[in-house]
Amino acid sequence: MKKIMLIDGNSLIHRAFHALPPLMTSKGVHTNAVYGFMNMLMRILKEQRPDYIAVAFDKKSPTFRHQEFIEYKANRVRTPEELVGQFDVLKQILKAMNIRYIEIDGYEADDILGSLSKKAEEAGIFTLIVTGDKDTLQLVSPMVHVMLTRKGISEMEIYDPDKMAERFGIPPQAIPDMKGLMGDSSDNIPGIPGVGEKTALKLLQEYGSLENILENAEKLKGKLRENILKYGEQARVSKRLATIVRDVELDVDLEEIALTEPDYAELLKIFRELEFYTLINKLPRPQEKEEHPEKLSCTVIDYSGFGRMMERVRAAGVLAVELKTDGRNPMDAHLIGIGFSPSRGEGFYVPAEVLEKSPEVKSDLKAVLADPGITKIIHDGKYARTVLAKIGMDFVYNFDTMLAAYLLDPSKPRYDLESVVFDNLGVELKGTEDPGRRVAYLIPLKEIMSEKLKSCAMEELFFGVEMPLSFVLSDMEMTGIKVDPEKLESLSREFGEKLEELTGEIYRLAGVEFNINSPKQLGEVLFEKLNLPVIKKKKSGYSTDAEVLEKLKNAHPVVEKILEYRFLMKMKSTYADGLLALVDKSTYRIHSNFNQTITATGRISSTEPNLQNIPVKTDIGRKIRGVFVAESPEHVLLSGDYSQIELRVLAHLSGDEGLIEAFIKGEDIHTRTASEVFGVPPEQVTPLLRDRAKAVNFGIIYGISDYGLAQNLGISTAEAREYIENYLNRYPKVRDYIRETIRNARMSGYVTTILNRRRYIPEINSRNYNLRSFAERVAMNTPIQGSAADIIKVAMVKITNHFREYGLKAKMLIQVHDELIFDVPKSELEVVKNIVKDDMENAIPLKVPLVVDFKEGYTWEEIS
Repeated sequence: MKKIMLIDGNSLIHRAFHALPPLMTSKGVHTNAVYGFMNMLMRILKEQRPDYIAVAFDKKSPTFRHQEFIEYKANRVRTPEELVGQFDVLKQILKAMNIRYIEIDGYEADDILGSLSKKAEEAGIFTLIVTGDKDTLQLVSPMVHVMLTRKGISEMEIYDPDKMAERFGIPPQAIPDMKGLMGDSSDNIPGIPGVGEKTALKLLQEYGSLENILENAEKLKGKLRENILKYGEQARVSKRLATIVRDVELDVDLEEIALTEPDYAELLKIFRELEFYTLINKLPRPQEKEEHPEKLSCTVIDYSGFGRMMERVRAAGVLAVELKTDGRNPMDAHLIGIGFSPSRGEGFYVPAEVLEKSPEVKSDLKAVLADPGITKIIHDGKYARTVLAKIGMDFVYNFDTMLAAYLLDPSKPRYDLESVVFDNLGVELKGTEDPGRRVAYLIPLKEIMSEKLKSCAMEELFFGVEMPLSFVLSDMEMTGIKVDPEKLESLSREFGEKLEELTGEIYRLAGVEFNINSPKQLGEVLFEKLNLPVIKKKKSGYSTDAEVLEKLKNAHPVVEKILEYRFLMKMKSTYADGLLALVDKSTYRIHSNFNQTITATGRISSTEPNLQNIPVKTDIGRKIRGVFVAESPEHVLLSGDYSQIELRVLAHLSGDEGLIEAFIKGEDIHTRTASEVFGVPPEQVTPLLRDRAKAVNFGIIYGISDYGLAQNLGISTAEAREYIENYLNRYPKVRDYIRETIRNARMSGYVTTILNRRRYIPEINSRNYNLRSFAERVAMNTPIQGSAADIIKVAMVKITNHFREYGLKAKMLIQVHDELIFDVPKSELEVVKNIVKDDMENAIPLKVPLVVDFKEGYTWEEIS
């Protein structure tokens, strides 16, 4: 028997929205409801394999029910702004899936489902209705079953006549009678006061229908008899409201909703835009579909073919390269093979064993990869350069498509070759595909992306900063930083002993022993045994997150000890123990990854391990930094740190005379701000006033609200608002800059840095206040943070070039926010200082001077 699947679109999208946490694309599009809906739909399609399918939606216009009972659904909460826009997105997806969606003026989705199921029943087609609305259970019959969502979006329960009898003890067609008696608060259907589900079912099991109950009302007793007699007509209206109409005129032929192949390319395009990467892997692959619109040739070549290909490469002056390796960490990965493309649509693959067995091939390849006269295109050049360096090859590449993709849209969650090829060429590329085929897309990618960079005026940023920086970061990763393993082991033991000591103190203060690492047990101790005020509860029980514990810090001495315990436990596992596992046993060095395509602002980030996140203001953090040491006693670590770079960038971008004057005169900016904002002479500025002025200075950069500043400083919101207003009145061009930046972002949809780095902020025109406010803060801060990133990146490139030019042995090791750390032979120290100072302070000319502070010492702790 054929099967039709009918889906209640409104019910399922609302259920998905409330079941899943907020999800948003990098461009600010809300997606949680659509994502949840599609997960359910794809799972059910796979399980049920229907022959026909349709989705029903409510229309915004009033229905006949509203005309009969004006209060119908009057208590419904307005659809959240974050969900409203997702309806159109879902309909766009359904269209791409060739799934018909139906909505009719004057009727609800239930009525469409009821009428379609009746039509299918008459045609001898079995119907499965998928919904979260129990009203639909009235449609159950031998030919119509209802799949009801039971919990979130993961559990479903199918109701057939037997299940209805077991669950309710009444036939499906009596469900409207039940609703007539008990009402339905979700739809504002009144029913009869005092009658709940249990009473309604008992009456229906005895009398069969609402009408029979009303006719026999005199036989009932007490308050129930009184209410049924009094509210009988209201119950009849309620039944009519709850009854699904099954004779809606439908301009739908069943064959029109037969399940067919989706428009796979369009669906893939939408899923990419929505960043539904896990769902892409679940999409059914089209049958006998040409995956690659361009005609590709891919050849695995041996020793003899390699030489002929290299001749063509030298003649063409261009070569695209794609590596195949066995891992993503470049320091550990081994080369399996290399894909080459000397022209559009053509790819070659050379297994690594060809290189290993033929010194001639390896020598020829080495010369080509290092030849600056041949334009080499790569996706993730930094990774490739490190992998190739381990087999003795210097890879000089000229165009990195991953970096280009990042600059063109820095908010995307990923820049793998598959995503970039699809976004720019519309081609689906599988991650498992042969590098000889994958590499063939790099030349057309480069051509398209070059034009895009040019149209966005980012060529100088790409070729002058980001491309050379990738070589600098590759060198830093390969150099690594030396650690003292004995110090590290000693620190791990020290942290372990301190944790044991803290554990004893926590048990003593709590009056009970428990698992401190268990949120459940900790919650029971804090909120049941110690009776501390409950700040936040979750489905799983009491919340004991950092925010909750910070609020409870003064409520009981045990809380502060728990916070201390957690911090120390994190430092021990992440750093003391975590770093030990990452130390190269032969060189005693740690090689962090410096990521160029992670942050939307342009800042460099550090992972595996994250060297930027070691806390500097705590004794524990300083002890961890103490394990990082210079190359030898004849070397020192040198730190060059920009002084207040973001405030200087703000002065430059705003052109405010007061700020500019303060920096040109070399005044303490926080003291000056305190003097201006609080109306006292500079010599009368107390440490407290200076700290408050500092909070205002940096708060302005990050778009802090008066409430946020009040929380930071422990003052009233009114006082914080006065501080901000005083600041903006004293520095009026800062106010103008903020307003102008936000206005321009609303018009263009993006903001830019000094070097024209872009960040798109689509949420800035959102009707949702919270989203719009966040976007405005991003618009204010990104040009400042991003320009600071531009400056330090330019400095890194200049310094590296000068080190090479002067033949110095000094090495750049780490970039941490506004600071660069170098390993320097003592004999080169003064030369290096001069180079670093000049290059950092003159990286990009500003209206105010850039100032660099230096520290030197044998360990990182000494220069922190």
